[in-house]
Amino acid sequence: MRHIFSSGVALSLGMLVHAAYAQDDIQRVHITGSSIKRIAAEGALPVQTLTRAQIEQSGVNSVADLVAMLPAMQGFTTASSSVNGGSNGVQTASLHGIGEGYTLVLLNGRRMAPATSGSTVNLAGIPLSAVERVEILADGASTLYGSDAIAGVVNFILKKDQQALVIEAGLNRPQESGGRSHSASITKGWGDLDKDGYNVLLSAARDEQRALHVSQRSFSQSGVIPFTQDGKRYALYRLSTNAQPGRATVRYLDAAGQPNSVVFTPDYLATGKCNGMRLYLVDKACQFDFTSLVQALPEHQRDSLFGSANVKLGENTTVFAELVGSRFDSIAQYAPLANGYSVPIGGNMYNKSVAPHLARLGISPAQVTGASMNVRLLDAGGRTNDFRTDVRHLTLGLEGNLAKWDYSASHTHSQNKASDSAVGGYVDNAKFQALLDSGAFDPFAPAGSAASVLAPIVLHKKVSATDSRLDVFNARASTSLFGLPGGSAQLGIGADASRQSYQYDPDLAFFPGSKPVDAHRRNWGSYAELLLPLAKQLDLTAAARYDSYSAVSNAYSDSGTQGNSASKATYKLALRYRPLEPLLLRSSYGTGFKMADLTSIVNPLQDGGASGFHVCPITNRSDPRYALCFPGSTEYTLLTGGNPFKGEAGLKPEQSRQASIGLRYEPASQLSLGLDWWDVRLTNQIQTLSEDVVFDNPTVYDALFRTYYNPIQKLNVLAAALTPFNLASSRFQGVDWDHTLKLPTAVGKLGVHWTGTYMLKSEQEAPGAGVEKNIGRFNSYSNVTFRIISRLAATLATSQRWAHTAALQYRSGYTDQVYSVGAATVVELREDGSAGPFVAMKRQVSSYTTLDWQSKFAWNASASLTFGIRNLLDRAPPFTIRTAGGGNQSGYDGRYADALGRQFYLRGSYRF
Repeated sequence: MRHIFSSGVALSLGMLVHAAYAQDDIQRVHITGSSIKRIAAEGALPVQTLTRAQIEQSGVNSVADLVAMLPAMQGFTTASSSVNGGSNGVQTASLHGIGEGYTLVLLNGRRMAPATSGSTVNLAGIPLSAVERVEILADGASTLYGSDAIAGVVNFILKKDQQALVIEAGLNRPQESGGRSHSASITKGWGDLDKDGYNVLLSAARDEQRALHVSQRSFSQSGVIPFTQDGKRYALYRLSTNAQPGRATVRYLDAAGQPNSVVFTPDYLATGKCNGMRLYLVDKACQFDFTSLVQALPEHQRDSLFGSANVKLGENTTVFAELVGSRFDSIAQYAPLANGYSVPIGGNMYNKSVAPHLARLGISPAQVTGASMNVRLLDAGGRTNDFRTDVRHLTLGLEGNLAKWDYSASHTHSQNKASDSAVGGYVDNAKFQALLDSGAFDPFAPAGSAASVLAPIVLHKKVSATDSRLDVFNARASTSLFGLPGGSAQLGIGADASRQSYQYDPDLAFFPGSKPVDAHRRNWGSYAELLLPLAKQLDLTAAARYDSYSAVSNAYSDSGTQGNSASKATYKLALRYRPLEPLLLRSSYGTGFKMADLTSIVNPLQDGGASGFHVCPITNRSDPRYALCFPGSTEYTLLTGGNPFKGEAGLKPEQSRQASIGLRYEPASQLSLGLDWWDVRLTNQIQTLSEDVVFDNPTVYDALFRTYYNPIQKLNVLAAALTPFNLASSRFQGVDWDHTLKLPTAVGKLGVHWTGTYMLKSEQEAPGAGVEKNIGRFNSYSNVTFRIISRLAATLATSQRWAHTAALQYRSGYTDQVYSVGAATVVELREDGSAGPFVAMKRQVSSYTTLDWQSKFAWNASASLTFGIRNLLDRAPPFTIRTAGGGNQSGYDGRYADALGRQFYLRGSYRF
């Protein structure tokens, strides 16, 4: 198998050296990133276009999968992150690892309502069946779309001016069980815009994917995974201290009168063993293999509808309307509910399960100052969330030309409504507390006998809802001004005004201490772009933009408005030079700025969930907070919220500078070589300090650690407050390549397309953390930037009916998350296979290469059938000991590798 794989790589590289590929159909459209109406195959800015044919050759099922395939994309949110990773069904785009909030996603060149309160769009709401092509502008801070597009622009162009009835259907089946998917769509158009003066297009689609459970793949079945490193045997021990039977924590004053604590499982001390499945003994407590019960990929269903209408009013004016509607349900399941509760001293639970073991632990009853317990409700079933997203996107406008001006004006109303419903595993907190108080449920008893007791209090209800809306009015025009040696100077001008709103409505019984949000902000901008053909071979483009943002209006604020207003001018200069006919040189330099998200300003301070495993940051035994510490490494509470202040204490806009230098070399019609160097610098970056930085520097950030009363546990806990500030600066730099070639051979037309990104810099500087360089390693936010990502695709058309495509995807290796002994993550295995002591661990994660195959048969001009195999060599994701970042999966990283394995797919299309 290795020999076959190596031969395949060599053959693909050989074809790249000796052959050439060029796209058959060059789209004559407005270039993404320019306000001037013109036709140009290659402009001053690097724009990559994916045609409908290339989309079909990829074999992907969704817009999110398509974006994830692009080498320039990294740092985005994947479907696997919905499995207790905090993404709540959101899937995003992120160019060059700069961040999803800095990548602007457009639909037909227009903004969409974000998933929450910033600018990040949920790709799950865009139907792939309606997409005609995708244009990726890997150059930031567009004066046309907004100076906040710092990383670049991804523009989805939808189908238009189609008359035929087209029916498409597809089926995808992994070789192993789990994760099947299917899709179907129908599209019909009426009228030819040029001949009839109108065109109406309707498209409807449905796609579904079944869940993939980690238990269905050998590399992810458990959080306890043996592995070999440097000739020694170890095991990943990714376990939870929340288990059933429950764990008790007793706080007491030691002989010196200092606060101390001990953690143990009463059932283990009583019986001498851990009674239950997936339990492992660590010291005196039984810990639970929670990752064995989660999903690798959640189940999802998507229904979508797209419609467009274009009507000519005379020779020079066209009115248009576009409507996109979709409903996306992502149903994610993970380990049963885990929580902590107070155990009153002297109560029945304390007397029955805690007090009898005090003497064995060397504690007298008089020394005890408090007790609590942690339990995982296995008998209630796995926690299951239905994350629903409803997208409504409507645009009305007109375009045409008048008095030598090309113009366009439109109004867009876009809405993203999302909800989170508990559909399994969660319990009513008040009713559960009543069961504890009455003794009807014993948290210290083994699992298996309380299902009937817990079933009546399991929740089935909506627990939160968000409503994000964006209204934008946009007008722009362009014209020729005067003659220059290289042609006519052209001017583009425009203005836009928008209102963004965000509402969050939590169920306060489900999220105690949470608060609703009702906020909005207005902004307007204007821009101008001037194209100067200084010579036949030399073009200079100068563009400027001015934006003004209001402060945030918050219905739940006593002051009415929060945060700062801001206004700023930005600019971009771009040069396009063709010294020789086959050689194009281009460069650009510009500035940008980005306002804080609404929630970064208005969100109240509230429970943000559990941290990773940390040693207690309070070391002074006389500090009252020390009494809330636990021995060893454990989870603590995180508090999250916004920064509502004005002036210097509030959030200021982020600022950026970006530059690029590139070339396109086409020595023959069959060969095109593209190379672009780019650089992005961010200052005043809005960030929350990472929990690793805060916990690793407890003296510096002592003020962030506070006592927090947990309304569920009904006791005080130690918490770290993480709120945003302008505290970071970042720099990203790399090289993108886009080589295409085409070659006639004895067996047919051969085409090869090679794209990739080589990262030179990915670093961030923040107080307490210094300069973090995370190319090929994790940063303190548990994210990796890959040095190299590339995709090499070769297509051989043996006849007008048959075409075959092979695609090779490569992602370089990286340094795994580094753990100390205190992290309690990796154990050394003894000769008999039993677990030894926890050890420090630093290792490398291997590179990841997959090969896809596709064959397409066109029966005639109307019917086609496509068969393909994704991950042809069935390459398993590389092993990692990562425990933070993304979802709850173990043994691999679902953000960077596909757990489905080898997949077979079949798709058919018929055009009437």
